[in-house]
Amino acid sequence: MLKKIDASQLKVGMYIHDLSVDWMTHPFVRNRFKISSDDEIRKIIQAGIHDVVIDSDKGLDVQDAPTLAEARAQTEKELTALAQEAPAAPQRVSLGEELKRASVIRHQASGLVRSVMQDARLGKAIEVEQVSPMVQTITESILRNPGALLGMLRIKTKDDYTFLHSVSVCALLVAFCRSRGMDADTTYQAGLGGLLHDTGKALVPDKVLNKPGPLTDEEFLLIKKHPKDGYDILLKSPEIGPIPLDITLHHHERRDGSGYPDKQGEGTISELAQMAAIVDVYDAITADRCYHKGLPAAEALRKIYEWSKFHFNPKYVQEFMRCVGIYPVGTMVLLESGRLGVVVEPHETNLLAPKVNVFFNTKKNVYIKPETVDLSRALGFGGGDKIVRHESPAKWNVDPMRFMALAEA
Repeated sequence: MLKKIDASQLKVGMYIHDLSVDWMTHPFVRNRFKISSDDEIRKIIQAGIHDVVIDSDKGLDVQDAPTLAEARAQTEKELTALAQEAPAAPQRVSLGEELKRASVIRHQASGLVRSVMQDARLGKAIEVEQVSPMVQTITESILRNPGALLGMLRIKTKDDYTFLHSVSVCALLVAFCRSRGMDADTTYQAGLGGLLHDTGKALVPDKVLNKPGPLTDEEFLLIKKHPKDGYDILLKSPEIGPIPLDITLHHHERRDGSGYPDKQGEGTISELAQMAAIVDVYDAITADRCYHKGLPAAEALRKIYEWSKFHFNPKYVQEFMRCVGIYPVGTMVLLESGRLGVVVEPHETNLLAPKVNVFFNTKKNVYIKPETVDLSRALGFGGGDKIVRHESPAKWNVDPMRFMALAEA
């Protein structure tokens, strides 16, 4: 049986099923293993891991610990309350219309980040006048319809991950700042920081950066140098202000002091660096890597919500969830009717009732004529259905992104 316990309850002989932290943070080469020494327990706690999931069928038990299902049910209860009080950002154009622009922006921005990283590797200073127009272009797309570019950027391959991750963090930070009512200049500076936040990875050897497997302790230490390396690179460009510098240096800091490079804790990490940390982890854990399958966006948000007790500011996490939605645009969901659909537009006030493009009948295991269903409406008025849960496209061997453009219909 899977149970969730506090890390202080760990004992030698317990079987770890999930370390309950983003896989970029913990010091273990695997996520599931039987604890064989007190040293392993110390490493778990020192890594800032506060609770874990154990499998009592494979190791020692904690009798009064909640089951994983009970813990998830409590999380869903809290998120349901959060979703029903969450205003969505207005949209100026349809998703289908903006997707066409977003595809071009995705390609151009990825190429720009690739060029920036190459220049950094050669020791050249970052030319802000080359980067600035792209931040503005991304911002304008977010203002027209945030779901289009954010949904498009969820598509990454192992070859372009490093570059598209930076574009995603830029776009997500811009959307996050906008949803929190920040002024245009602060939003631009945050976007610039997001686009450049991983510049220090240019100095990480390719064999480590693109290693098709978990990192060793020594390789992990090399990766952990990239915030300071990136900060030093950006310092060569006097046009780059304090906000992008701060985001670059501190996007891996954690509220409990377990982050790096400065082990800043609550009350020390800046507001925008805390926002960047949330965005960075969200985009990273939703991406497929050679050695790690990305989580569905809705599942990633639930993980981050749970981690916010220790690693992130809970207030900012809740505001980020209101920004992107409990079921972000591009998420595949199963409806009570048995149909599969892709979320294309959040509701103005209830994030549990977005517009969904349905395209597949799970009861008959066949594609159906696509149509847009507004879950906030009653049966007979384009609605009459409800989300049961998010689903993995791989489970059904379907591509929900093919059906996003139906939003214009």
